[in-house]
Amino acid sequence: MHFESPEAVAEALRTVGYLPSAEIATTLYLASRLEKPVLVEGPAGTGKTELAKALARAYRMELIRLQCYEGLDEAKALFEWNYRKQLLALQAEQESVESVFGESFLLERPVLHALRATGDRLLLIDEVDRLEIETEALLLEVLAEFQVTVPELGTIVAETRPLVILTSNGVRELSEALKRRALFLYLDYPDEERERQIIEESVPGISSGLARAVAGFVATLRELSLKKPPSIAESLDWARSLVVLSASELGEEVVQATLPTLLKYRGDLATAARLLGGE
Repeated sequence: MHFESPEAVAEALRTVGYLPSAEIATTLYLASRLEKPVLVEGPAGTGKTELAKALARAYRMELIRLQCYEGLDEAKALFEWNYRKQLLALQAEQESVESVFGESFLLERPVLHALRATGDRLLLIDEVDRLEIETEALLLEVLAEFQVTVPELGTIVAETRPLVILTSNGVRELSEALKRRALFLYLDYPDEERERQIIEESVPGISSGLARAVAGFVATLRELSLKKPPSIAESLDWARSLVVLSASELGEEVVQATLPTLLKYRGDLATAARLLGGE
């Protein structure tokens, strides 16, 4: 689908609670017009996956998600045959060896489903940096032509192209070929002002003062040497927890009691405790 303008994209995302920057809205608009994938890269927890989900909600697109992991192969990404059903059909002598490689025995996986679907859809290839280089190359070949060949059935070509978003946490460097074929968008942690806006938009009942204090404290934590800096989602969870506890400000006692909502490692909690103690 083709978006009307960067401003229209921004407005659509805001209606579902996602506050985009001008760069985000413009990149998504261009991706729809140029029919190119978008590679969204950045630290874990900066809202890359949520951006794809929000876009699908905003435009009522079917969200088709391929979660990448080490060892993911063609069968799990593209298609495989229903071997159990094939075996049962052969044992019952209902089908010949040739006929069990027909449409009714084919199991669609996310990429093939995205190619064969006909409505507006968004294919999210999440954490593509976790794939082996060979599997990345396979996906790149499919996305370059938006077609896949099933030897027994022939070449399946997408009637209409899905919008494709790939995310990467930077676990490994992606190939130049992938970067060359996709528009690039880097998402970092938001600055204090933008995080305050996100918190106020996403956390009902929070005061502007508390939202500002949460954003400032989280920004300070992210500057420390933490094993896992707090993500935007964890920042929102913490803000919601403070509202539930009827906290009006960030007193030391309430911060100490609720820090496990924000930080998930013992060492990080100890580091934050030293910050609170003024060490």
